[in-house]
Amino acid sequence: MEESASAQGRGGSINDPPKFTRDSSRLLSEEQFMCSFCLDEFTDPVTTPCGHNFCKTCLTQYWDNSPHCLCPLCKETFPKRPELKINTTLREVVDHFKKKKCPDKPDIFCDVCTGVKSKAVKSCLDCGATFCKSHLEPHNILPKYKKHKLINPVENVEDYICKKHERPLELFCREDEMCVCQFCTETDHRTHNTVTIEEESGEKRTQLGKTQSVVQQMIQERLKKMEEIKHSVELRKKSTEREIADSIEVFTALVRSIERSQAELLQVMEEKQKAAERQAERLIKDLEQEITELKRRDSELEQLSHTEDHIHLLQIYPTMNSPPHTKNWTDISIDTDVNVETVRKVLSQLQKTLNIKLSETLNTKLKHAVSTELKRSQQYAVDVTLDPDTAHHYLILSDDGKQVTDGDTKQNLPDNPKRFDECVNVLGKEGFSSGRFYYEVQVKGKTDWDVGVARESVNRKGKITLRPQNGFWTVWLRNENQYKALAGPGVPLTVRQKLQTVGVFVDYEEGLVSFYDVEARSHIYSYTGQSFTEKLYPFFSPCDNDGGKNSAPLIVSCMCKTE
Repeated sequence: MEESASAQGRGGSINDPPKFTRDSSRLLSEEQFMCSFCLDEFTDPVTTPCGHNFCKTCLTQYWDNSPHCLCPLCKETFPKRPELKINTTLREVVDHFKKKKCPDKPDIFCDVCTGVKSKAVKSCLDCGATFCKSHLEPHNILPKYKKHKLINPVENVEDYICKKHERPLELFCREDEMCVCQFCTETDHRTHNTVTIEEESGEKRTQLGKTQSVVQQMIQERLKKMEEIKHSVELRKKSTEREIADSIEVFTALVRSIERSQAELLQVMEEKQKAAERQAERLIKDLEQEITELKRRDSELEQLSHTEDHIHLLQIYPTMNSPPHTKNWTDISIDTDVNVETVRKVLSQLQKTLNIKLSETLNTKLKHAVSTELKRSQQYAVDVTLDPDTAHHYLILSDDGKQVTDGDTKQNLPDNPKRFDECVNVLGKEGFSSGRFYYEVQVKGKTDWDVGVARESVNRKGKITLRPQNGFWTVWLRNENQYKALAGPGVPLTVRQKLQTVGVFVDYEEGLVSFYDVEARSHIYSYTGQSFTEKLYPFFSPCDNDGGKNSAPLIVSCMCKTE
């Protein structure tokens, strides 16, 4: 059965990343991007675990000729020779500065020279040609050429000349975003806003400078992110090493417990064997005594059977007529099998011990892992405020936009495309289209509620079915103790105790939505492998007031990021 909201009742490792500015680019290229071995800009830069950078060839040769694997700068020694991989981000930055330092500009030659052409010094827009120093001389001497428009030499002069009027392109039309000549401003562009090419070019250069600053900032952010990722890997490595050490300790203890139990079992079995041997010795001794007595009686009977002394025979007949008193040996025996019950008892105790230890260990590890995961999620806490433009007419929002409850009375609110008109829902104001975010909502004292996230384009009119296919990733409570993830179909959830505060974590790129019991620091449910293509908004529903039984508000926690 699908869960519907209608059930609610009403519906590169660089230690100090360089700052890229025009004034400092040359200084940075020399100081920040120079290998300490070859004293030149990095070629295929690599990074040591301690964070220093070298040319791959330089560092490889240094380690090949050194008895120890250490950093040439800080002298930190590495127990194992690191695998060198090219720092692609740093290489791209170095290449950028090399080009900025020595831009590749092809030489332009004179159009007039015959034979070996000389290097051009100017291009004339009136003549439509490029000249070397000697052929440019008439423009410096003859009056009629002195008025010509000269520019720095360019390869295709015709691109700088108006094709319609064959005049120099000296102006820029801002309406049509194109270069024009003086004649153009008197005809097709007469009423347009035109400025000199130099003025427009200056403004464009300023804008490009701003864009370049943005790009440079992006480079720095990515360098910083690269450092964060590497640092995270190091932390993960240390954590893994601790986990391995703890696991070895646990299993070592288990092995010792098994060995002790084995020794106890062997001791019990040996003691049982010795007891059986002692019992057998006693029984054999008793049997030997009885056999001796029976042989004596047999001898006496043999004599009496041949006696001629009739009176003596008659006198001892009552005593000799019956066998001597002995044990009944019919049910007496030695157990030849090992006492299975003893073995079973020992094994049962061992299994119980193992189960307890494993359960304790796994529970401890799981609790620690979930607690760590929740703490990491809380680092992405955001300040969520409820959006009144999306709230159903029955919902009452607090002035600070942090609480919502069902007032059980329709309010006079303007309708708009964003507002839920049948289901008592409300969204957060802030939407997220990338990265990670986390928020908490207090659900204490409520019998019914819905919490999660929703995509921006969800249907807000009429009955709504909460499920991922419709753009909702939520969990809910019904009838005070029935928790469910609305995954379509719903997934019943088991919680240790009644939820008081629910944490919601989203990793947009990973396609992950996770829910946590904040008080118990335990995991409730996760939607994984989702594909998000538009903004996601925090989603809330306090559900129906239910005659006051469910009047407690949903409260969005104003939490600071966890340290």
